[in-house]
Amino acid sequence: MKNRYPRNMSGYGIDCPEVVWPFNSRIAVQFVVNYEEGGENNILHGDQGSEAFLSEIIGATSWRGQRHWNMESIYEYGSKAGFWRLARIFQKANIKPTVFGVATALARSPEQVAAMNYMDWEIASHGLKWIEHKDMSISEERKQIKEAIKLHKEVTGKEPSGWYTGRCSMNTVDLVSSEKIFKYISDAYDDDLPYWRFHNNFDQLIIPYSLDVNDMRFASTQGFNSGDQFFTYLKDTFDCLYSEGCDGQAKIMNVGLHCRLAGRPGRAQALSKFIDYCRNHEKVWFPKRVEIADFWEKNNPPTHFSRPSQMDKSEFLNAFGGIFENSRWVAEQAFELELGPAHDTAIGIHGALSRSFRSGTRKERLEVLKAHPDLAGKLLVSNNLTKASTSEQESAGLDKLSEKEFAIFSNLNKKYFEKHRFPFIIAVRDYDKSGILSSFRDRLENETELEFDEACSQVERIAYIRLQDILP
Repeated sequence: MKNRYPRNMSGYGIDCPEVVWPFNSRIAVQFVVNYEEGGENNILHGDQGSEAFLSEIIGATSWRGQRHWNMESIYEYGSKAGFWRLARIFQKANIKPTVFGVATALARSPEQVAAMNYMDWEIASHGLKWIEHKDMSISEERKQIKEAIKLHKEVTGKEPSGWYTGRCSMNTVDLVSSEKIFKYISDAYDDDLPYWRFHNNFDQLIIPYSLDVNDMRFASTQGFNSGDQFFTYLKDTFDCLYSEGCDGQAKIMNVGLHCRLAGRPGRAQALSKFIDYCRNHEKVWFPKRVEIADFWEKNNPPTHFSRPSQMDKSEFLNAFGGIFENSRWVAEQAFELELGPAHDTAIGIHGALSRSFRSGTRKERLEVLKAHPDLAGKLLVSNNLTKASTSEQESAGLDKLSEKEFAIFSNLNKKYFEKHRFPFIIAVRDYDKSGILSSFRDRLENETELEFDEACSQVERIAYIRLQDILP
């Protein structure tokens, strides 16, 4: 069985995609209003006990088999007062946020839903109930997802375009994606930009969310304890991302809000202050989440290619068996490593192949060196090189040498091999003809052990360049 690691530790890497938001905006500031009030744990809702999460009661525990008057009252503040305060703030600023709406909570708040629709807010799904899903069976969670979609449509008038469970299980994203109706899923916190997730032959857009730029920090230890702290953190996050956007690497700033938390007067003031701060900067986009999804689908559609981590052994060896010149064993050993999504790129699979190469004995690595042809040698002249080697040498013009140049290369090849007992190896695509000759003469003077190490490094460099031709 293949040894495969499911987590993706790579992302976009150092070269983030060049994103040009609408209106040439340098940052997308996206506000989320979580509407959970009436969907939380409560024996009235068929749950085992009261809610214990995200309230003013820090360290609260669930009261098993009982209602919790204080907890219920705190949640009710969110629906009765906090929601309307946030609504006034966003209306005044002419910003339309996205609602993460728990279906059963929305069903118990028809006036608030009517206001959301009137203000043209996006209402995404926040699941059926505001409860933990980690111990839920796959069949039960699938059932609840379908019930949430159905109830959401009944209550709001249309199916949700986006989904965020929050208190999700390891199965949630796969199950929601399998519905194939959502423009995006936000149960991820792993990037500042959207990305495509391929699962069961379906490309699902993920728009990551944030738990740090989030008023939930008011309800946790070591979190925010004043509006000033909240504002400062919002401002610092904005400043960092705005600066990156000015440098051509635009991002999303996710701001997570809860009616019962940010809807409190002191925190609402910090939110208003932050919105004013954003307004004092040019080229700031305040989209709904679905608008980001539409933009990304149009401008950054998914790309499809054969992913090394998903190949069987035959496919893998056909693709990479020749990357290290005529040394199939390197790919054979790499296939047995713990490969995953991080290896589905040129640099990723190069890491696996190089690891395999480096683990070989000196004798095995020497055989890899000997498998490389001479530069401008007989094999090139007779057209007997591998396709990759031919292309590489031709790129440096080594197939079009004058008689004098050919004689120089032949003499250097002979001297180098006599001294080191393996051919001179260099990543010719990194050099022009004169650069190759200069390096050839310099390295001829090296001690063999030093040159062995350099040749191995060049082999790895050649492999990477070859991989760049076939993988992203």
